[in-house]
Amino acid sequence: MNFLRKVGAVAWKDLRAEWRTREVFSAMFVFALLIIIIFNFALELRAENARVLVPGILWVAFTFSGMLGLNRSFIQEKDRGSLEGLLLCPVDRSAIYLGKMLANSALMALVAVFILPVSFVLFNLSFGALPMIVVVTALGTVGFAGVGTLFSAMAVNTRAREVMLPLLLFPVAVPLIIAAVKLTAGIMDGLPVAELARWWQLLIGFDAIFFTLSFMTFDYVIEE
Repeated sequence: MNFLRKVGAVAWKDLRAEWRTREVFSAMFVFALLIIIIFNFALELRAENARVLVPGILWVAFTFSGMLGLNRSFIQEKDRGSLEGLLLCPVDRSAIYLGKMLANSALMALVAVFILPVSFVLFNLSFGALPMIVVVTALGTVGFAGVGTLFSAMAVNTRAREVMLPLLLFPVAVPLIIAAVKLTAGIMDGLPVAELARWWQLLIGFDAIFFTLSFMTFDYVIEE
């Protein structure tokens, strides 16, 4: 229980700091919204069946806006000189990782809460598919934020830290993004669960494997 309180304290610290300025969330939301709006107008003019491309558009919006939040996760601590203080706190480093990951996941989830309904309206999608797509989005967010938090800690000590994070993260996150896009498309098309089983397995397996690896290796990464 004491460990969970420490995790919650780290996450609450990040979320409360973001609530004061709303800088990161505003950037993430506006970026994701611009992607959706631009693609909506572009596909309305050019594509005969724009709905086929919607799953890919959604996940481009989620992942690229999420990258903005992940990039700032440790950079703000580093620039303010508070990262060293955080590491000197008498807490297990894994608690810092979990707290940061939860804060990043919460920001990405909050963006998705606003972006998904807007996307369904703009692209004229059936809201019947929304509950299952929310589940896919939640699993994708946890996996992306889980591995992204680790790479954010790794990239913060490099010179080209804003460029290094996407270079590290996107090649690793490709299986998660593919599985999320395939599941989103299958759910929109009304495919049975049996046909989507392998993509569910890939998404859940990615979350489990990379969360465990990130949790175990964070202590070594943050020390470097």
